[in-house]
Amino acid sequence: MKKWAYPLAILTLITFFVLRANYESKWIINFDNKMADLFFGNRFIEFFHYIGEPAFVVTVAILLVVYLAWKIKNYRAILFVLLTIAAGNVLNQLLKKWVQRPRPEIEEQLTSFSFPSGHSMTGILYLFTIAYIFSENNSKGRKTLLWLGAIILTVLIGLSRVAGARHFASDVLAGWSMGYTWFIICVIWYERRKRHFKVNNKS
Repeated sequence: MKKWAYPLAILTLITFFVLRANYESKWIINFDNKMADLFFGNRFIEFFHYIGEPAFVVTVAILLVVYLAWKIKNYRAILFVLLTIAAGNVLNQLLKKWVQRPRPEIEEQLTSFSFPSGHSMTGILYLFTIAYIFSENNSKGRKTLLWLGAIILTVLIGLSRVAGARHFASDVLAGWSMGYTWFIICVIWYERRKRHFKVNNKS
């Protein structure tokens, strides 16, 4: 990871707690209303919620684990996937229960809590995990494409929740923020373990 990626995780963590403390404030409500007016009902953007659905994310995670186990035999990366995606999802559920923010009021709304958005948080986690793993030992051009694709899809998944009125925009921003922070925490662990493994092999 680039050096700037690590301090950015501190900024996103701060962003999460600022949103947590102020989601009922007037300026956050105004922000949510403006984003809802901008994106609500956009069918193109709303389509992308499908690639953030739990069933889809779990399927991708399983395929990634199988690939890492059979093709690459990188068992440390398997644990990395479990930490980012599986543990990240558990963290999201715990945060939802802690905050207990109701979702936007629409007909046939989901009954679970709203803050932070699960699609946004798990979306950034599984897409960034894929980009990170496949960027290892790859060309600069392919790395750029992988990360660009991951970022674009992450944004579209998050905005799809606003377009479908399943979440407030602040929920989505909080999901991205905590998701990125947790991702970097897992990256720090993974890279330290990788360096430790190389040192032991040399000795």
